[in-house]
Amino acid sequence: MKRTDKEQLVSELKGRIGKARALYFTDFTGLNVKRMTELRRRLRRAGVEYVVIKNTLALRAVNESGLTTEPLKGPTGVVVSQDPVTAAKVLADFARENDQRPTVKGGLFDGMSLSQAQVKQLAAMPSREQMLADLGASMQAPLSIFLGAMNSLLTNFAGAVEALKVQRESAAAGTAQAGTS
Repeated sequence: MKRTDKEQLVSELKGRIGKARALYFTDFTGLNVKRMTELRRRLRRAGVEYVVIKNTLALRAVNESGLTTEPLKGPTGVVVSQDPVTAAKVLADFARENDQRPTVKGGLFDGMSLSQAQVKQLAAMPSREQMLADLGASMQAPLSIFLGAMNSLLTNFAGAVEALKVQRESAAAGTAQAGTS
């Protein structure tokens, strides 16, 4: 590769990294072309980019972005994502189905370094949509209980008014019969 091509590649990756919230470094050793294509397809569907690049160029792009990471060894694929949980889930699911390949070497999340274990923890988290749904449900529960209590009070009040009406009607009917006799 020519120097200008390398500089352009680093510049493009630096631009992608600047927009991303998460970067994961993977070792794709043992994946054939068919599996790599499937991995890229799944990541693309999730809105995630997967870039295979030389370690020196990847490190240069990361360092020029103002981030730092440990030196990379072996074949490296860089996962660039806006949604760190979704990207980690796709990687974990794919690895589970393919003999634990690719392996995650580590990563960066909002500029902080992540270990392999931390990336696995992110993959175990519920998705953003699930967490928002859970939050909405937990916020709705007290309102539902309050609404049920208010409905119960209104129902009891209506029942008491109806019972009072029946009692007064029967008392009025009783005095009317006593007055005619």
